[in-house]
Amino acid sequence: MEYISVNATYPKLRVEDYLVDTCFAAIGRDSLNSSRPVSSAAESPTQIAEMFDTVSYNKGACVLHMLRHYLTDQVFQSGIVRYLRRYSYSNAHNQDLWDSLANTCSEEEFTSGEHCYSSRQAAKNAYLYAGEHLDLTTMMNTWTLQTGVPLVTVTRQGSRLLLKQERFLRTAHPSDPAWPSLQQGFLWHIPLTYRTDTSTSIHRHLMTTLTDSVDVGEEVGWVKVNVDMAGYYLVHYGSGWDNLIQLLKDNHTALSFMDRTHLIHNAFQLTTAGRLSLDKALDLIGYLRSESHTVPLLEGLGYLEAFYRMVERRDIPDVTQNLRTYILWYFRDVIDRQTWSDKGSVSERRLRSELLSLACHLGDLPCLKQAQRSFTHWLDSNSTLNLPADVVETVYSVGAQEDTGWASLLQTYTHSLSETHKRKILSALASSRDTNKLTRLLELGVEGEVIRTQDLDSLIVMVARNPRGHHLAWSYVQKYWSTLVDKFQLGSFSIRNIIIGTTAQFSSTEELTEVRVFFESIHEQASQLRVTEVAMDNIQKNILWLQRNLGTLRSWLDQQID
Repeated sequence: MEYISVNATYPKLRVEDYLVDTCFAAIGRDSLNSSRPVSSAAESPTQIAEMFDTVSYNKGACVLHMLRHYLTDQVFQSGIVRYLRRYSYSNAHNQDLWDSLANTCSEEEFTSGEHCYSSRQAAKNAYLYAGEHLDLTTMMNTWTLQTGVPLVTVTRQGSRLLLKQERFLRTAHPSDPAWPSLQQGFLWHIPLTYRTDTSTSIHRHLMTTLTDSVDVGEEVGWVKVNVDMAGYYLVHYGSGWDNLIQLLKDNHTALSFMDRTHLIHNAFQLTTAGRLSLDKALDLIGYLRSESHTVPLLEGLGYLEAFYRMVERRDIPDVTQNLRTYILWYFRDVIDRQTWSDKGSVSERRLRSELLSLACHLGDLPCLKQAQRSFTHWLDSNSTLNLPADVVETVYSVGAQEDTGWASLLQTYTHSLSETHKRKILSALASSRDTNKLTRLLELGVEGEVIRTQDLDSLIVMVARNPRGHHLAWSYVQKYWSTLVDKFQLGSFSIRNIIIGTTAQFSSTEELTEVRVFFESIHEQASQLRVTEVAMDNIQKNILWLQRNLGTLRSWLDQQID
């Protein structure tokens, strides 16, 4: 609702452009075997605390977003109003929401206090969707009572589009012996949408079986499924990826910016799962030089940055150097267009902040020089100069690499009254390449005076993101585990944030073993936490990514550099 209400109140902010980030985070969690259904039992206080997570909030939001598109805004809103009035000052179950949405009573009945709340009434008023009878409860139960996110594979066969659904998993492959058991019993009722090059219409089809097909016509050149990513599912085009890669090269604006973002996301997720070769996904983002919209640009750049940070952390010098060279060369124009200011739309400002931060992290000389100049002005002003909010964290991070800069920032942190400002300073302090300084920060975090306890989990994760600090942060968590649990409570967001944040950087079998051994040593607590399984799945995913894709990335970069 935060996206819907802000969009209605301040449409110029275009906040709905960033709902995709919410859904991509949900898919990231839901494509691991350790995920859970949106609606699942929680008995103990720890289990209840763990329910306040990515699945409840992010997946919950994306499933409702899909339902809203499916029913239309007006029907969805009147159903929600009915639901809220019917259950105000009381409790409700899943079924109550679906019943409220599936009731289409007249305004007259509604205002007279009639809630139209019988199953007979609901059945009478069941919506017809694309000419098909809709059973809303059955459909929504497949999204809320079932773990995971579906992958729809589409194949062209003459005038027909063949469809196949399965559970999408990034840590398993169809060639694995366990694959059939991992897929057993999974079926979603998927409200498919698709668009073709022969029409501006959005076509709809409700997929309720494992395999299905739709007629698209012989004359159709390309098909894009899941229009504007309104649906919570991924799409694999098989050999059809080549058509879409060519389309983006020739005329990327034939697809909406949301569709372009969706293609980039799905392609790279499929490479992680070993279902699409990495060079195909990299070729797909080869059009980004022509991209003028921030959302797809940041999506493509985000994957390149993630790969860079992984190989940098693993100390793979040739790939690290070539990827750095490629990113700075390929995005040179868009980096050079950024101003060190706060001007522009929310979207433009977000691009500036993320792009300049990455450029300086990659050691881009013009970026480093400008950041150093701004930091010197800030020091000369006795830390009173107000730097532009979009670049202040980048400026501080560059300044924090020198002893005097780091000390000045720590001093400013101690006296600052702004939480936002303090967070940016803390991030910069945690970016130091000096492990002694990182150790000192962690010690200050445990003491809880200069760095307050409420910021300790964020600090640990910030240190863990630093290539020089990820093993340091993990060792610290192991050493102070009992203290951290006493401070934060076992199932809390902070403990989950610490576990995920300190292990998400790991990508070797040795690190996986070390994490497993630690979880075994705290078995009584670890067995109560779902997040320990998520952490192990994440490391396994990173190990598989390197096994599947490092060689391809190396040879693809060699070709680009040549």
